[in-house]
Amino acid sequence: MKQVVQNYKSGELAVLDVPVPGCKPGGVLVRSSYSLISTGTELMKVSEAGLSMVGKARSRPDQVAKVMQSVATNGVPATYRKVMGKLDSYTPLGYSLCGVVEQVGAGIDDVAVGDVVACAGNEHALHAEVNWVPKNLYARVPEGLAPRHAAFGTVGAIALQGVRRGEPHLGDVALVIGLGLIGQLVAQLLTASGVRVVGVDPDPARCALAERLGAAACGDPASAAVEAAVAGLTDGHGVDHVYLAAGGDSNQPVELAARLCRDRGRVVDIGKCRLDLPWNAYYEKELDVRFSRSYGPGRYDPEYELQGRDYPIGYVRWTERRNLACFLDLVARGRVDVAPLVSHVADFDDAVATYQRLKDGDLKAVAVLFRYAGRSGTAVAAEAPSVAVPAVRVRPGPPRPAASPVRLAFVGAGTYATSMLLPHLAGRDGVELSTVVTTTALSAANARRKFGFAEATTDLDAVLGDRSVDAVFVVTRHSSHAELTRRALLAGKAVFVEKPLALTEEELAGVLAAVEESGNDRIQVGFNRRFAPLLREARDRFGVRTGPASVRYLVNAGRLDHGSWYLREATEGSRFAGEGGHFVDTVSWLLGADPVSVYASAPSGTEDLQVVLRYPDGSTATVSYVTSGPASLPKETLDLVADGKALRLDDFVRASVYTRKRWVSSRLPKARDKGQQAELAAFVKAVRAGGPMPVPLESLAATTAATLAVRASLAEGAPVTLARTR
Repeated sequence: MKQVVQNYKSGELAVLDVPVPGCKPGGVLVRSSYSLISTGTELMKVSEAGLSMVGKARSRPDQVAKVMQSVATNGVPATYRKVMGKLDSYTPLGYSLCGVVEQVGAGIDDVAVGDVVACAGNEHALHAEVNWVPKNLYARVPEGLAPRHAAFGTVGAIALQGVRRGEPHLGDVALVIGLGLIGQLVAQLLTASGVRVVGVDPDPARCALAERLGAAACGDPASAAVEAAVAGLTDGHGVDHVYLAAGGDSNQPVELAARLCRDRGRVVDIGKCRLDLPWNAYYEKELDVRFSRSYGPGRYDPEYELQGRDYPIGYVRWTERRNLACFLDLVARGRVDVAPLVSHVADFDDAVATYQRLKDGDLKAVAVLFRYAGRSGTAVAAEAPSVAVPAVRVRPGPPRPAASPVRLAFVGAGTYATSMLLPHLAGRDGVELSTVVTTTALSAANARRKFGFAEATTDLDAVLGDRSVDAVFVVTRHSSHAELTRRALLAGKAVFVEKPLALTEEELAGVLAAVEESGNDRIQVGFNRRFAPLLREARDRFGVRTGPASVRYLVNAGRLDHGSWYLREATEGSRFAGEGGHFVDTVSWLLGADPVSVYASAPSGTEDLQVVLRYPDGSTATVSYVTSGPASLPKETLDLVADGKALRLDDFVRASVYTRKRWVSSRLPKARDKGQQAELAAFVKAVRAGGPMPVPLESLAATTAATLAVRASLAEGAPVTLARTR
């Protein structure tokens, strides 16, 4: 088998052929599917190996002390031979992986061959094709949790143990210093515990990532914004606890902790940073300084780790293994999201080059995974990247034409509903705004007053049970779209749901299951751009396409204001998951087909995305979704080239078609018309007449699946196939 090793004397990294370990009693043999590179701990070790002997000594004063003790005991020659022999040997790398049990040792009865497990330990969860793992250092992976995400188990347990040492309580405010891999996980775990988190890191991209995943505010350690956020969240008292997840030689983290912590607060050291405690600052506040030791109780105890002797749960609630299992459960239930942390997935055979790129700074990453081949030498079949496009099996009943006027109910009355939808419906002939439903009474009352709803309520069940309501508009936050749509379909209503239709494959399957169960396929998702008059005219002038097309769609999304709920990725999905369907749908409509594969990449150090869509006839489309562009750049530009012709759309203000003769839109509209008015007219017409919905349900499902595939592709570092189910 192959294993990643390093010579600490020379710094050489290699993938060596080594014997497969034996399956000893008290453990299992695990064939790796994914292993995680700790971009903090492992890179520090790799960097130290490249130092001179003097540099190595300075970086490890603890080892120098041991050498001096050996000299005093054994003499210089013997100590020299011992030290050189140890340095000039290959040592393993890695300590966090997920794989499949291949053989079970004597005394093991909690897993069987074929089970998927997450493994821990810097001697047992190595970057190797096969590892022997003792009982207390593995945990079964919950059903439905992807192996690439389960590979985070060990670092997750480290972060979880650190959080436990801080003893957080509901309503606390915490400061996380260092937003690398461990810091990001600590921030998410605290948020899941009901703690408001302020993050500190000099890297703006890491700060933005932490905010998207739930942190209240993040910033540079030297920024006044961090102190302002702490003051605002704590009424000037300071945070309840600080988590040091930073590395390096600077004493700034320790000093910042003292400055921003409240009186008698707690400071927990998780990383390996300098700890010259400023005595006055820590004494005057009587700060409680705690250390978090790796994965939890049991670590460094050979009887626990190697002999499998567990600690009674009544005396030690959270051990290494229980922390590992707990973290896996949190990820499986969606309370912690590790997918956005994956910056790169590399084939195991490319391990040396991957480490070198990380060391040189060519690859800037929070987390990097190694992907292992199966016995056949190809990627593990169970992990072939794909996203299901559920087939729509429904026999709709005869459509019920609506009475005139068509009675509409709105669930949600936020900014988009009140600015882009309701102005086109209020006062429209043949439309009656029946009821508006919101979670707060005042917002419902405001919408009723401004747009003329007959009723305002906070009772959704009453609206769904009202037989006089013909259609329901779902215009709420993204996380509620799928469930509200499912309920409205089961109630027999036509549904207009703003994008996205769903944030997960399971949510999409649930909506389509409701269609099958009810026989009600009267659904439209708010993909309005295909209805834009300027784009439709340009497509008509382009004419029929016979050959494959090349499409480029640049979306200058811009940065969101701090505090926007769009940044709450842990609950509301990624920003692209929320609005990316617009651009996928537009391209698919232009090409007259649904995509068959998706490949996504994210430039290092940015929140930008490059998404490549492939279509059945060989056409390709690249959607460049950027947040770093200048505000002066148009929001959306689109180019389509095929058959010696070209179409260009400039921000829904101007369009051009290049054939034998060039056509340019003759007038500049007073305002950008992105198709909302025409889309709503088509929906109301379909509801009134009982005719087909404006966009086929199969297309809505395919667009949603393609949008979800972006996240899967980023996690895999590979194209994702859109597989239609039967």
